[in-house]
Amino acid sequence: MSAGHCMGCSPMQGSSPPHPPSPAPIGAPSPAGRGQKIPFPSGRGARTQAIAPSIFPSIAPSISCVVPVYNEAGVVARVVADILAALVALSDRVELIAVDDGSRDGTYAELLALCAQHPQLVCLRLSRNFGKERALTAGIDAARGEVVVLMDGDGQHPTALLPVMFQQWRDGADVVYAVRQHRNDQSPLHARLTAWFYRLINLGSRVRIPPDAGDYRWMDRKVVDALKQLPERNRFMKGLYAWVGFQSVAIPYDPLPRSAGHSNFGLVSAFSLALTGMLAFSVTPLRVLTLAGLVLSCLALGYGAWVVAEYFLYGIAVPGFATIVVAIMFFSGVQLLATGILSEYVARIYEEVKRRPNYLIGERVGEGLDIKLPPPPVDLL
Repeated sequence: MSAGHCMGCSPMQGSSPPHPPSPAPIGAPSPAGRGQKIPFPSGRGARTQAIAPSIFPSIAPSISCVVPVYNEAGVVARVVADILAALVALSDRVELIAVDDGSRDGTYAELLALCAQHPQLVCLRLSRNFGKERALTAGIDAARGEVVVLMDGDGQHPTALLPVMFQQWRDGADVVYAVRQHRNDQSPLHARLTAWFYRLINLGSRVRIPPDAGDYRWMDRKVVDALKQLPERNRFMKGLYAWVGFQSVAIPYDPLPRSAGHSNFGLVSAFSLALTGMLAFSVTPLRVLTLAGLVLSCLALGYGAWVVAEYFLYGIAVPGFATIVVAIMFFSGVQLLATGILSEYVARIYEEVKRRPNYLIGERVGEGLDIKLPPPPVDLL
């Protein structure tokens, strides 16, 4: 039954049946969206039957977009405007949650000015710099939409992908994530180390983390609720996305060039994040140590057997001073390396058992989805 028919009504006696209404022009607002509220269909099968939100905005899902920012005063105004313009084209119930991760420039002042202009904007200011992973966690915890979108605050994630992600979600995907087609914006060393990292972390792991997949993704509410149940303090979000699973779809994209400023995520930050991810989602370092210990033990036994055989069979005494010194230095280095790796695991266990919060919010400004919209007009006919 179309939205223009009167549900449950019958024609008056003695009168001819009413003529069916003429179809509304493409892009015209739905009559059903004016006098009554139509809930958005739930379930995977219902998404494929959902009507485009530009025609029936009342049945589009509520969307929360989380954007962590750090020292992005030069681009944050344009990024907020572009994202909001893309979101309101998909739904009339949107919020953009900008999480200021302790910026030292004028980023938060820019966000406060933007909050006064855009009621859909929510500004969260963390009490200090906690890092991008925890800033994302703060935004995810604050998001209340039926779907949650994660984007970077540097403007390199193209908003043109949002309608594509929306369509994939309507077709049944629980997670739609964007995958880089190139890393031309990074140095060759950075790109090569990143490729090696993904190969190593996925080596022998039951949870495969997609290479070149960043934080740009569209997630169903049930995926967000699953992420909120993961309490660990050493957070590697790309690994957490993969760990919760759900039906996922990848779409390729080319990152946009930065319009201003420079990246705050350099090689040192990438190495620190890679170490966190490796220790949080892989036991490969421990297995490598075990294998190295086994190989070195076999070599030591073989060398000892050769020395004994040389002495008893041929009467040759192998001079051992230099050999002993080299062996001691070598095994000392291996032991220190093993101790260091074990210490990294123990240090992360220590961080977990303290159970400190992942972040502290210093200030929150804006209403987002709490904004009180004016009531729809009522047809007095």
